Formats: sequence, structure tokens, C-alpha cells
Amino acid sequence: MNICIVEDNLPLLENLRLLLAGEPGMGVSGAYPSAEAALAAMPWHDTDILLADIDLPGLSGVDLIRRVHPIMPRLAILVYTISENRDTVFAALKAGALGYLLKSSPPRELIESLRCLHQGGSPMSPKIARKVILELQPQTDDNQADGLSPREKDILNGIALGKSYKEMALAFGLSSHTVHTHVKNVYQKLQAASRAEALRKGRQLGIM
Repeated sequence: MNICIVEDNLPLLENLRLLLAGEPGMGVSGAYPSAEAALAAMPWHDTDILLADIDLPGLSGVDLIRRVHPIMPRLAILVYTISENRDTVFAALKAGALGYLLKSSPPRELIESLRCLHQGGSPMSPKIARKVILELQPQTDDNQADGLSPREKDILNGIALGKSYKEMALAFGLSSHTVHTHVKNVYQKLQAASRAEALRKGRQLGIM
């Protein structure tokens, strides 16, 4: 099983290369700090699995998947990222990724996920699998009890992480004014008068 790694964090890239190269039955066909470097090297014919981060400089991991998957549909792609954003998850899966693993996962889980992928599975971190399952389920009254849209839930989680309006605007591709409008809507729908109350109600409803 040959794996190509694309990761812009150089110490992590080297750690992953050493980890996977030292695992029985695994080899590393390439280790690149950017999507552009991987596309220039074109190691796909010697690769079984592409292990790619999402938040890359220049072309994103999703852009990389979109470019590689059509020309190498046999290549199994596993996303390895810190991003739990709903839009990012589904963009990667729709582009051609067959698995989605969070970097908070221990090294052994990464190894097992790569083996699972190679054997025809679709490994996902539990939190990601839950997002996918909830997306596929019909929206019942209970699921809609909070009345928040997916984007408003993203905003609420951004608030919980202490992100500023500007940071959320950059992360979600919105204007600061639009983020401010979403925040007002979240407070109104949750009938919350403060940030703390909005977060408390969000946790009670299982949004976060």
C-alpha cells in the first residue's frame, strides 16, 4: 500500500512520512507541502492512497481532490484535517474523498483508517460520521426544534470557539455584516439575551 501525503505543516509532514514508512505493508510514494507540489510531481501511478490536509496554502485540499479524482478514480483519498465544518466535509466528499479523519485522532487510528480505506471501507471520525448521518436523515420536528439553519449553527459554533466576526467571515466566505445578521438571528431564534445564554441553549439542544 503506497501513500502520498500532502500536508503544509512540515514537522507533521515528516512525522507522518516516518510513521507510515515504518508501518508493515505501507510505503510512502511522496510527501509534499502543498497541492501544487503534489500536482507537479504527479506520483499518482505509484500511489494507492492520497492522504491530504484541507487547509493548504494556495490550492486547498478540496481543490486537489477535485483535480486528481477525475484522472485517477481508482485512487482512494483520505482527508486528514482539523476542520469539522459541515460545508468543508461535504465539499471534500463530493469531490471524491472516501474518508475523513480529524487530526485529533491518535496515530493508531490513522493507521487503521488507511488499512480500512485500502480494503474498501470509508473511515470517518465519529463526529464527522454523525454529521453525514444527520444530513441524510429526514428533518423531523425534533431536529428542527432550534430553528437554526446549518450556517447559523456554524456561526454559533464559531462563537463558542471565541472567533471574531472577521474571523468567521473569512472562514465562511461571508461579509462581516452578514455574520452580524446571522448572530442576531441565532440570538432571536434561541431567545437568548447574551452570548452565554445562546451557548447554554445551543448545548442543551445538542447543536454543539
